[in-house]
Amino acid sequence: MVSKSKMEGSIGAKNKRKILAAAEKAFATHGFKGTSVQQIADEAGLPKTNILYYFKSKQGLYVALLQDIMSTWNSRFDKVTSEDDPAISLADYIAEKMTMSRTHPLASKIFAMEVLNGAPYLNKFFRNEHVAWMNGRVAILNSWIEQGRMQAVDPTYLLFHIWACTQHYADFSAQISSLRGKAMKRVDFDEATRQLVHLVLTGCGLAVPQKYLEASE
Repeated sequence: MVSKSKMEGSIGAKNKRKILAAAEKAFATHGFKGTSVQQIADEAGLPKTNILYYFKSKQGLYVALLQDIMSTWNSRFDKVTSEDDPAISLADYIAEKMTMSRTHPLASKIFAMEVLNGAPYLNKFFRNEHVAWMNGRVAILNSWIEQGRMQAVDPTYLLFHIWACTQHYADFSAQISSLRGKAMKRVDFDEATRQLVHLVLTGCGLAVPQKYLEASE
């Protein structure tokens, strides 16, 4: 028999997921200022009091959503070391970023809007975790360069280029669909990934891993 506390915990977790999903849709569409707690409650199909019970305020919910987005973006690249293969590590990182743009486009748009507005709710993250992550990845890239395992490129700009190219497919999906005359499907993302991996790796003097050489069937 399931205890009352476990049942309540299960319901609470389910409600939080429902609220975060509704908030993601609302904030991506209307931005932080244009979104109300009532809009999120209506989208979630829950009373407004439930939203405030779990997250206390619109700001609290927004910050929780940003934290959830950053957690979702955790990548194998976070744990790459100087002993790993640079070609495989970079290719897989690009592929992961492209997959996130395909599967979580709203999350990418919310993050982009937050940064464009000066990242007021991400200041602590940018001062600490994000800077530490960036410094760590730059150190790995520099190590590969010093070992002669890849061409000497600016690691910071390399990461900026990867982010710009991969997140473009989420943040500017409307423009892409308009120019292509149709929305991108999984096979289109796979082909875009293959081409981007080729461009980045050859620009770094790296051989493209076999699995990224041929278009998927």
